Amino acid sequence: MAVATAEANPKHNLQLARQAYYDKISGYNLAPLWEVLKNLVTPEPKTQIVPHIWKFPDVEKLMLEAGDVITAEEAERRVLVLENPGDPGKARITNTLFAGIQLIMPGEIADVHRHVASAIRFVLKGNGAYTAVEGEKAEMAHGDFIITANWAPHDHGNPGKEPVMWLDVLDMPTINHFQTSFAEHFTEKMQNVNHEDGDSFERYASGVLPDGAPAHMNRSPVINYPYAKMRPILERLKKTGDVDKRFGARVRYANPINGGPVLPTMGANLSLFPSGFKGEDYRSTDAAVFAVAEGKGKTIVDGKAIEWGVNDVFVVPPWKRYHHEVAGEDAVLFSISDRPAQEALGIWREGK
Repeated sequence: MAVATAEANPKHNLQLARQAYYDKISGYNLAPLWEVLKNLVTPEPKTQIVPHIWKFPDVEKLMLEAGDVITAEEAERRVLVLENPGDPGKARITNTLFAGIQLIMPGEIADVHRHVASAIRFVLKGNGAYTAVEGEKAEMAHGDFIITANWAPHDHGNPGKEPVMWLDVLDMPTINHFQTSFAEHFTEKMQNVNHEDGDSFERYASGVLPDGAPAHMNRSPVINYPYAKMRPILERLKKTGDVDKRFGARVRYANPINGGPVLPTMGANLSLFPSGFKGEDYRSTDAAVFAVAEGKGKTIVDGKAIEWGVNDVFVVPPWKRYHHEVAGEDAVLFSISDRPAQEALGIWREGK
């Protein structure tokens, strides 16, 4: 019987010739698009991000242990990073967002600094701490939503008597993708505070604007959106039946200057889900980070349930179908994503 040889196998010869060509062009820092095109231009979004939940009782215990291991001064920011299990070792919860839980103990100060990455705080537990941003000292209470815009000086302190923890979300992966990160530290530990707590909210979020306020501003001038002021709005929506079949009674944190998102790279919402709520399926291209302000429930992501309670944090990947369910008392969820950045680029999409 005749044995087939490489010379007698045109397909084999072609493969060898192609590989030789690829090896040759690699020396010129060139590569064949046709070999990778199907992985670059996909019919639908592909992601390595997976759904995951960080249960607060576990995180709280570990955070308090961190308080014994390292001081806020030594750490600069005592934060445990919420790393997505589908993308470990990269210090991010989604492709574009960093998230972590920060702890400040009584008597501590986290020194003033600033950076290009924008940040938000959603207060989880504890009283007596503050975040100072651009000269305003914002007292922190459960459910407060505090923003630190690009390059805004900020420091944290806790003159109170109990540990305080909050969720940090920053657009650091986005900033680092563009390779535009800058940061600056100051010689003083705290910035000069010349605006009392709530000053920016009263100036800009009360339906009036100060004379001389800028006509255009791509981020909100409001430092703190207090939960005590947001929660009654959700209750009004619920009472009037303004309950979306997907999002419940939901408000969007807005820039009062132009009605847009609070930050150009991140947008946030607060949703109330009435008892018995079972939402309709929804998906969108922005991966969302959720924090539970009130109640218990579950979120079904691609058929798998994530059960959550107060102060838990969980993530839903991009373009994965999900819906929320609440059986007991009303529940309130905070959420944040990179939707404003996607909308600015014209690539955001939603669907069922």
